[in-house]
Amino acid sequence: MSPIIIKTIQFFLSLSILIVLHELGHFIPAKYFKTRVEKFYLFFDVKFALFKKKIGDTEYGIGWLPLGGYVKISGMIDESMDKEAMAEEPKEWEFRSKPAWQRLIIMLGGVTVNFVLAVIIFIGLAFTYGEQYISNDGLKDGVWVTDTTLGDALGVKTGDRFVAIDGKEVENLQTIPYELVYGEKFTIERDGSNIDKEVPVDFIETISENRDQAQFIKPRLPFVISQIPAESQNVASGFEPGDVLTSISGTQVAYQDQVFPILESKKGLTIDVIVNRKGTEVPLKAKISEDAKFGLMIGLTTTDAEEQGYLKIKTTDYTFLESIPAGWNKGVKTLTDYIKGMKKIFNPDTGAYKEVGGFAAIGGMFPDTWNWPAFWATTAFISIILAFMNILPIPALDGGHVMFLLYEMVTGRKPSDKFLEYAQITGFFILIALLLFANGNDVYKWLFK
Repeated sequence: MSPIIIKTIQFFLSLSILIVLHELGHFIPAKYFKTRVEKFYLFFDVKFALFKKKIGDTEYGIGWLPLGGYVKISGMIDESMDKEAMAEEPKEWEFRSKPAWQRLIIMLGGVTVNFVLAVIIFIGLAFTYGEQYISNDGLKDGVWVTDTTLGDALGVKTGDRFVAIDGKEVENLQTIPYELVYGEKFTIERDGSNIDKEVPVDFIETISENRDQAQFIKPRLPFVISQIPAESQNVASGFEPGDVLTSISGTQVAYQDQVFPILESKKGLTIDVIVNRKGTEVPLKAKISEDAKFGLMIGLTTTDAEEQGYLKIKTTDYTFLESIPAGWNKGVKTLTDYIKGMKKIFNPDTGAYKEVGGFAAIGGMFPDTWNWPAFWATTAFISIILAFMNILPIPALDGGHVMFLLYEMVTGRKPSDKFLEYAQITGFFILIALLLFANGNDVYKWLFK
């Protein structure tokens, strides 16, 4: 099965779960407060539905337009714009007849479920799989900055050690690029001294332009040969799997990051190298290709790297009770980081608005092979996104309804139905504009990047 199909299946499965549970967040309190729910739909049933069945007062169905879902609550000005029903006298089972606090609970139900769902998923992942990562403070000789463009933008170079980002100690090496995207300042250790730096305001734009190098902070590892391909120009040069490169043309090298710049200067040449083979130095002649490569496969497993002292792997297993605060903290941090990212989007200087994506971007977040931990982690993240986006005070979103309800509760005056109708229409056009912009960005990136 192709990676695109696998991503698509995961996307629709995740989206379906999130939509149904979000709408249940509205449906359950509405039924609890004896408010009639006329429709409960996964996806939109514009003109027709793929499936529908009426049970009691509610019609349950699946629409054909996969842009979301909805519950139609009687006596509520929503996307259905049912003006005829709203022109009649209020009924006791209608939304508009309920106290403001009950209406507020109904409207907050969807985003609450989204956030709680994300926390539950994070709890399940922590309990089932625990947590494993490369410890930042366990690196032997600092980090390897694999992309000089990103490193120069930050003022960071190979050999530096990250101490803190936004005042918080850095524990997980693999999350450093992610933390820097959302961060504002950081501290590194260089030559025994701590140096405070600021994340450039346009760093999001810089990293997006170097998307293939987004994971540009890595541990420094030796140049260990793992395989000699049959087509390699050095297949007969005497290399063996397990050899560790220690010298190139008389220059001592300890790490991969020291090797590649030398290869750039030796393109097309045959040079002297020395490898360490099970404790013995072995001199060899090696050919460098025109694209500055040995033609060898290299690599060192994290287990071997840890045994040899280059890094440390931190593993945490959680009991069920321990996984609860771990999942909660993960949910809160994910939401907090997303809010930081949204703030950057509204600042044109950051260039973050260029990274706003639509359905293709969301689908691209899923792995291209079926991986349940990755699927659920991505679903939890999207659930956080839906919670935040839906609570924005935009008419036609849950947050718009909440905004007007809070106004009513504070002032004691309910906005007129006519005002709410116009607000709903305005919000609808805002959402269409945002949808076009986000998905337009996806198309632009597909065509030009």
